[in-house]
Amino acid sequence: MPLWTKKLPTEKTPRRGSGLRRTALTAAALSLALALTGCAGNDTTAPSAARAHAASGSQAARFGTVDCREAKCIALTFDAGPSENSARLLDILKEKQVPATFFLLGKRHIVKYPELVKRMAAEGHEVGSHTWDHKILTRISEKQIREELERPNAAIERLIGHRPTLMRPPQGRTNGTVHRICREMGLAEVLWSVTAKDYTTTDSALITKRVLAQASRDGIILLHDIYQGTVPAVPGIIDALKARGYVFVTVPQLLAPGKAEPGKVYHP
Repeated sequence: MPLWTKKLPTEKTPRRGSGLRRTALTAAALSLALALTGCAGNDTTAPSAARAHAASGSQAARFGTVDCREAKCIALTFDAGPSENSARLLDILKEKQVPATFFLLGKRHIVKYPELVKRMAAEGHEVGSHTWDHKILTRISEKQIREELERPNAAIERLIGHRPTLMRPPQGRTNGTVHRICREMGLAEVLWSVTAKDYTTTDSALITKRVLAQASRDGIILLHDIYQGTVPAVPGIIDALKARGYVFVTVPQLLAPGKAEPGKVYHP
């Protein structure tokens, strides 16, 4: 199904210098925005397509080998951290043996919680970038795009020893220019199929309900561990999805034996 026929979830936008604001695009508006900016149709690759075009074999996961060609896989992803809530989240993921993918912000986050970034990588989670200052990449110059992507990459590399290969564009906004720059910088773009809109509520039960209502095989769940209601919802989300037969994987594991290719956009 072409991207422009889908209702895409929204993502909350941090306001520079004054914390995170409470407004976001509607799902329909974001869907239209992505279509108009070029992130549509053949510009996106589904996880199943990435697997189908890869050579035979599977990748080893931190918590055991998972072949998503056979298993009912789903990926938990967290944006805009690390935060004061991330240590508790990592405790939960470790206890439940669930790997996740973290798309980290540089300013006020990576620089503030460097030990949490190290812990994420050490405990088998995938560490990606969510830009330095959450600027909308389709609204800024090429020079600024490169800076938004390079600064967190360099900061993450200093902490964990290697550069990210995945990034999530703020609000999911991307276009041909962003694709080209990401390709040059060795980055693949990752969107999502499930959102709890956890920026709108502190009700953990509601966050859980929203995720479970949208979950499907090969899904990519978008959550934010910066919000107070989100981390308490994670154990219930994990338990309920496991009971439905889902296996949790990182985004690279979801694509395996395929690999995320720089300049491509991955969307379930």
